[in-house]
Amino acid sequence: MKAVTRRNLFQAATVVPAAAVRGTAANSMPSVGLIGCGGRGTFLAQLLVEHTQARLAAICDLYPEQIAKAQKGIGRSSMAVYSDMEKLLASNVDALLIATPVFLHPEHFEKAVQAKKHIYLEKPAAPDVEGCKRIERASASANKDRELCFGFQRRQGEVYRKAHALAQSGKLGQFRMVSVRFIKADSDNKRKPIPVPKTFDEKVKTWGFWRELSGDLIVENNVHVLDVMNWFLGALPVEACGAGGRTTIQAGDNRDHGTVSYQYPGGVQGDLCGMTLAPAFHRDVREEFFGTQGYLEVSERGWKYAMSRTEAHEEKSPRNIAIDSVKNFVTRVAEGKTENTIQRGVDSTLTAILGRLAMDRKKAVSWKEMVASNGW
Repeated sequence: MKAVTRRNLFQAATVVPAAAVRGTAANSMPSVGLIGCGGRGTFLAQLLVEHTQARLAAICDLYPEQIAKAQKGIGRSSMAVYSDMEKLLASNVDALLIATPVFLHPEHFEKAVQAKKHIYLEKPAAPDVEGCKRIERASASANKDRELCFGFQRRQGEVYRKAHALAQSGKLGQFRMVSVRFIKADSDNKRKPIPVPKTFDEKVKTWGFWRELSGDLIVENNVHVLDVMNWFLGALPVEACGAGGRTTIQAGDNRDHGTVSYQYPGGVQGDLCGMTLAPAFHRDVREEFFGTQGYLEVSERGWKYAMSRTEAHEEKSPRNIAIDSVKNFVTRVAEGKTENTIQRGVDSTLTAILGRLAMDRKKAVSWKEMVASNGW
């Protein structure tokens, strides 16, 4: 498939007046617009409404049925509704949640930066290296007071921050090995063949099944745990080798399993296992760090460490870590303590692309080779 170049994506707008601001506290909070009313976008908007005082002022999607589902899921109808992204960008909303298909992230991020909005962009950055570079360039051109971040919610989760602080303290010694996994079940509809999308609408509606549009399982999904590995090690991999394929999935051309071995500076070994082959009841998503003095494990559910067979600590997560991510985004915007953390999200996306390329080539691939290849 050729790269999508369609311009003026969200056309023929229908606008409904936004609701009045609720209360004095809400007046000082940012107004937010959602672009992309799929499952993830609706979930983020729900968290915004339920756990912050920010005002969800508008939602936008190409498809009326998606807007209707989002309105029902969010539980509010008193917000502006757009099918034209340009009109939302031209509105006076302060910030944006962007949860559109991965292959559209570079273009949508560029436009949001040009509109001078604060931006929460769902991961990953893009399906390929050039898309990542587009996001880097747009980020570099943004106003310095803009909040620009990715939806890598583990970076914001309370349990992850505590675990990271321990990792950085030196108590665990020097890390020798990291093992990260993202093992879950697959849905039955991914086991039915679907045609290669030919029109723009077909690409949008089936983007998650195709490598060119989603980046493959490792980029669209496993990138979360790779981001944690980079974060805790404070480094990027030098090279990777791996293997993967398709066992049960028939729809699209993505893999349903893959293992990648990453080599980090100093000889640190990082291993990824990413699969959608588990039974329906099973989910195992976590990161393990093996130091010379201790062991650390962290996940969305909590974290634990051990210094010996008798000295150990374990703590459960007090809430869904995505709540922390959305709340912290709103707080930074409201208090003017903005950050631009786009580069680290791009780097983690490139780490996933490196693993994909290593699986494709069935041999060790360096970071430099990956960048030069565009990741394919």
